[in-house]
Amino acid sequence: MTAALLEVEGISKSFPGVRALHKVQFRLSAGEVIVLVGENGAGKSTLMKILSGIYQRDEGTIRMDGNDVEIPGPAVAQELGICIIHQEMNLMPDLTVAQNIYIGREPRRGIMLDERRLNENAQQLLDDLGIALNARDLVGDLTVAKQQMVEIAKALSFNSRVLIMDEPTSALTDAEVETLFGLIDSLRERGTGIVYISHRMEELKRLADRVTVLRDGEHIGDLEGDEIHVPTIIEMMVGRQVDSSARPTASAHSADDIVLRVTGLSTRTLLRDVSFDLRRGEILGFAGLMGAGRTETARAIIGADPRTSGKIEVNGAPVAIRQPSDGVRHGIGYLSEDRKQFGLMLEQSVTFNTILASLPDFTGPIGVVQEGKAREVTTKYVDDLGTKTPSTEQFVKLLSGGNQQKVVIAKWLTRDCEILIFDEPTRGIDVGAKEEIYRLLHELAEAGKSIIVISSELPEILRLAHRIVVMANGRVTGTLANEEASQEKIMEYATHAIADTKGAA
Repeated sequence: MTAALLEVEGISKSFPGVRALHKVQFRLSAGEVIVLVGENGAGKSTLMKILSGIYQRDEGTIRMDGNDVEIPGPAVAQELGICIIHQEMNLMPDLTVAQNIYIGREPRRGIMLDERRLNENAQQLLDDLGIALNARDLVGDLTVAKQQMVEIAKALSFNSRVLIMDEPTSALTDAEVETLFGLIDSLRERGTGIVYISHRMEELKRLADRVTVLRDGEHIGDLEGDEIHVPTIIEMMVGRQVDSSARPTASAHSADDIVLRVTGLSTRTLLRDVSFDLRRGEILGFAGLMGAGRTETARAIIGADPRTSGKIEVNGAPVAIRQPSDGVRHGIGYLSEDRKQFGLMLEQSVTFNTILASLPDFTGPIGVVQEGKAREVTTKYVDDLGTKTPSTEQFVKLLSGGNQQKVVIAKWLTRDCEILIFDEPTRGIDVGAKEEIYRLLHELAEAGKSIIVISSELPEILRLAHRIVVMANGRVTGTLANEEASQEKIMEYATHAIADTKGAA
């Protein structure tokens, strides 16, 4: 058999209290795309960090071109031709696109930086890759999606033989995803081996030569060609069958029981006359293309962004919300799409983050946190949400992305907000954990909580929402009951340039 480009055999890795990998194996050939799947905590990112020199394995063998290799650090990984694009971006916002791509490798003229050649090299790379960016733009001025494309260009600038992509499409539009897939196809043709980590099942058929499944740190199996069948993969990932086709019936609560009413909401930059109602016990989905104004609507409601006009009523009474603390005071909790920046204190424990929005309820008369009470409520939500953590005192930064998201959810459940706004609640979360969160959201709605879910995944919106508000260009273009909604109808409204509420439910 021809030697594999990259081969791992018997790889194991443990952290204090956690066995992350046990005897894992896989084989990658030149020009092959392996899609690596598994639930959060399955060991995918740990394995990739071992291959890229960030972690050191406890046991096992790594081979390149049939030869055993050691990877003591990222620099050695790059010398071997292994490069990783991390799920969490590692860019410097105050530097340009070109400076970020070639950081530490800038062309020089003597001792002076050759700025012209730096920009030319970066622009040539971007153009070759089909990435529509200006090399001179500041990264801090780019959208999250465009920053992700800078990360991709940076990784490809090393002429990698093995390219590892960890959730590269999580913040990309459909058009940008197609651009990325085109890049992957061209890389495959020139012999680059690609390990692609994804929770998006729809990407498997498009990309994978082979699907490798991990569960609880162990290699479960591989599927190739016609064997790549989404229900089979999901069952291998979670160890049980999952019904992803279920859709909610109409909310049992009265349509007249309005908990939140937003009328004529506008902002200086995008929103124009946004109006909608949220009923008690209802999950209201917000759909639309990137830039439609969904997140901006949520931020204006909670006071994170100033509004120029509009009225907000909670339980029939007008409320003044000028900052997020006002929103919380009126019973509105917001789970941001950027959990690391706005939702968590990464250097603090699971317990501290869980009680963060409710500190006065857990603080004694002299300002000392009542640790027993805090641990008790944290343990409850760790159990209820299935959060994988060795301890409630574990630092949140050490948890996987999906488990970090569960801690954010626990924070707002602890606060017991009447209205909960979830912005991309399952971004970066595996299919099994998604089902747990879907179940939780429906249970909260059945208990009388009122929920807004913003999601870029139309199957998720249809899976969760009783009604769906569709936005385009900062306006509401339609509102659909779940039973009349389809992906095609939602996209029809989402591509409207001018608001048309003719189909409002």
